[in-house]
Order: sequence, then C-alpha cells, then structure tokens
Amino acid sequence: MKKAVVLFFLLVVTSIELLQVHGEPQVPCYFIFGDSLADDGNNNLLPTLAKANYEPYGVDFPEGPTGRFCNGRTIVDILAEMMGFDDYIPPFATANGTEILKGVNYASGGAGILNETGQTSGARICMDEQLNNHQVTVSSIVSMLGSSQSATEYLNKCFYSVGMGDNDYINNYFQPDYYPSSLLYTPEQFAKVLIEQFSQQIETLYNYGARKIVLFGVGMLGCTPNAISVYGTNGSTCVEFMNYESSFFNVELKSLVDDLNTEMPDATFIYVDAVKLAEDVIAAAFNVTTVGCCEVEELTGLCIPNQTPCQNRSEYAFWDSFHPSEAANLISAIGAYSVIFPSEFYTRDKSLVAEL
Repeated sequence: MKKAVVLFFLLVVTSIELLQVHGEPQVPCYFIFGDSLADDGNNNLLPTLAKANYEPYGVDFPEGPTGRFCNGRTIVDILAEMMGFDDYIPPFATANGTEILKGVNYASGGAGILNETGQTSGARICMDEQLNNHQVTVSSIVSMLGSSQSATEYLNKCFYSVGMGDNDYINNYFQPDYYPSSLLYTPEQFAKVLIEQFSQQIETLYNYGARKIVLFGVGMLGCTPNAISVYGTNGSTCVEFMNYESSFFNVELKSLVDDLNTEMPDATFIYVDAVKLAEDVIAAAFNVTTVGCCEVEELTGLCIPNQTPCQNRSEYAFWDSFHPSEAANLISAIGAYSVIFPSEFYTRDKSLVAEL
C-alpha cells in the first residue's frame, strides 16, 4: 500500500513538471501570505527565535539555508513550480526591482491572524503587517506600470495564497501561561474571533486587487512531534484535544469562503483543507512520524545549529518538531494543486494513466 501511494504521487508530480517545462506560468504573479510553513527568508534579520537561516536547514535546497523552515522546498515553493514559475517567489525582505512583478512572499515564522500571536518568540510579521508590506509592493507596481488602472488589471490576474491560523493556536490559544485567550473564549468562540479579523484582512487583500485567493485551513496541530512530546497521546496517534479545538477554525473558514464568493462575485475564493493534506501525508506511510529528522532545541523545537540531520530524510514526515519535511511538502502541494487547479490536475492525471 505504501509503495503504491508513493508511486502515485511521484507519477503525478512528474507529469505536472514535464508539462510545465518551457511553458508560460499559469498566472503572471504569485503573492504569498503566511507563517513559517511558507517563510522563505523574511525572518532572517528580525530579532526572533523563529528563524531558520542556518545549517542544517536547507540541506536539500540548492541555495542552502535561506530562512525556509525545512530541509528543502516548502509547499508554496512546490506550488510555484507546478504553476510554471522558473524561480521561487522572493521574500519581501530582499525583493526589489522588476522581480516583484512575478510576486512576493510576505510569510513570517511565528505570525498569526492576531497581532499578539507569537510574541513570546520575538519579532514576527503578523497578517496585518504583511498586508501593509503588500501595499508597498502594490504602490511600486503602480509606478512601474504607469497607472493605478494598469496595476489593478495586472494584479487581478495574479494568484494569492494565505496560510494563517496555526500559530494563533500553537503560539497563543494553547499557551495559557502566556496568553489569556483560552481562559476568555471557548474553542468555538475563539474560532469566531479569529475569523472576524481574518475576514477583514481578506477584504483588504481584495481591495488591493486580489481576485483569485486561496485560503488554507489549519492543519492537524496535534500530530506534530512537539505536540506529541509535550502532551502525549494517551494511546491515540495524535493529541486529539488540539485537533478538536482547532477544528472549529476550519468550520468557520469554510463558511467564510462561501460568504466571500457570494458577496464578491468578481473574485474566486478557494478553501484548501489542510487536514485533508495531512491525511494524504499519513496515507503515504512515512516510516518516522513522531520525531523530526534533525536534533532540536528543547525551547524552540527548531534544529540545533550545525548538527548532522538524519540521512534517510525521505522517510521522515517532519523535519523538526513543527515543520514538515520536503517529502511531506511535496505530497501536500500535490493535494493543494488538485484543489486549486482541478481541471489541470485531473486532465494531466488521466493522460498519465492512459499512457501507462
């Protein structure tokens, strides 16, 4: 079963990559908002514990350590490849000149929907600040293209992904010693608080010209090595209370996506079920799922600098105590792509099967 699942994913991604070679990207630009699952260097110069610009991070990435919280590519890196981009989307921290016309990555490790989320780790760029940075980018694009109308027409064609919410639980709601949120709100109430602010943030993104927006739900937070180490599983595979309490966010997010599609008919909002992506990873039956590939610092759950990681990295679902390995990201990216571009994905899949 394991070999069959892995073979399927490898065949699908190979077919997608082959069909993208020498072609134009599916969209002219890709703007990325998120946390450490998507950060590609924005935290490098910030005074924070949440940074990954040192070895062994990037051991399987062509440029080495870049600030990606992974041994190789992140989900958004792989999505960019699948959409046909020749290069990865640059971080806002270093993006300059005309390269911003192909998109910018604003993601920041530790960031959340709520401004206070993640503050115990130090500086981070919360969703509101990421939107402020995007406004700077939009202004630059207006200058480059010569008018607001030209910039708007261009931005309307771009692709936007937003992956926020994980830290609002991991680095807020599930830390009662530092945050009062779990004492003030039930899980249902907290999800509504998050979605209320998130809906305003997505509306702001819409007002900046976004018309194709993908919103990632919260994943299976109770299945990370950190959660298992801290709480134990009481005989279950994962820490069930974490998965249960954070699941209310996904219920509210699905409803928000439906409302946005109704209220803004000139735009398309797509919900990507991060729990389903995690289930795809579980179905691949990685040999090691409860610990990461690298030795981690107890305080942060991040890799200890300059330590030698495991050699069989493709057999690990996690790279450190929080973040998936590149092998797991590949599976998740394929699942996300199939939701975002279903006609492209299934046409290619059928063609591949026919050839076999």
